[in-house]
Amino acid sequence: MGFKIVVLAKQVPDTRNVGKDAMKADGTVNRAVLPAIFNPEDLNALEQALRIKDKNPCATITILTMGPGRAAEIIREGMYRGANNGILLTDRQFAGSDTLATSYALALAVKKLQPNIIIAGRQAIDGDTAQVGPQVAEKLNMPQITYAEEIISADEQKVVVKRRLERGIEIVSSSLPVVITVNSSAPECRARNAKHLMKFKHSRTVTELQDSTEDYFKLQKERRYLNIEEWGVENIQADSNELGLSGSPTKVKTIENVVLQAKESRHLTAADADIESMMQELIANHTIG
Repeated sequence: MGFKIVVLAKQVPDTRNVGKDAMKADGTVNRAVLPAIFNPEDLNALEQALRIKDKNPCATITILTMGPGRAAEIIREGMYRGANNGILLTDRQFAGSDTLATSYALALAVKKLQPNIIIAGRQAIDGDTAQVGPQVAEKLNMPQITYAEEIISADEQKVVVKRRLERGIEIVSSSLPVVITVNSSAPECRARNAKHLMKFKHSRTVTELQDSTEDYFKLQKERRYLNIEEWGVENIQADSNELGLSGSPTKVKTIENVVLQAKESRHLTAADADIESMMQELIANHTIG
């Protein structure tokens, strides 16, 4: 079957390197000073999409991301691993969007693309809300499967998914179209493919071409697959009042960089008495138990 799959992905700041300049005066994250990476669980989601494509060579995978111009980098990263193309939602009016405004924009873009399956990571490491995927499903009135660990099978009628829950696993099925959010316990995404890397290494958005000092225009015209589409507010016919800060009821008040340091250390022998003493202390101070 020619599945049309959309993978919702996000370029996130590396939260392992949060410093004093990580926040702007208006309470939004200062992404310009933080290293940017492909959100880890979105890579897990991409792998599930690629496995469907492995079994269905006619399937197409589109990476859909919302962010500034530099977010096109994760679209290329997805294409190096096997995705067919990507779309960057970028517009000044998207700036400062919380999960509600983000899911609104993504839902409109997905509606325009009309895929069979939408796959996303459970949550992004810069927010840990796990809200965007389910909100997109609700806005599109689609069934959703959360906490997915493996897409066992997919055909033109339904998908069968294994979910990883707190106390076990669950096998569920859903009709199409469907939104699936994937856990970090799912298989890691495959490495870059050398052929895909060579094919898509010159992929650029229009904005990147305009900012580049190299002449990629001829190459882009000859090889249309190198064009990464950019969509703005007008392309998805969005209401500006539902976007950005004006459409975001959630406000970030402060960000703290918490560094945990060991205050003391203790050397334990292998003796039963030492281990029992430590266990009693941990239980007494509620570290465990």
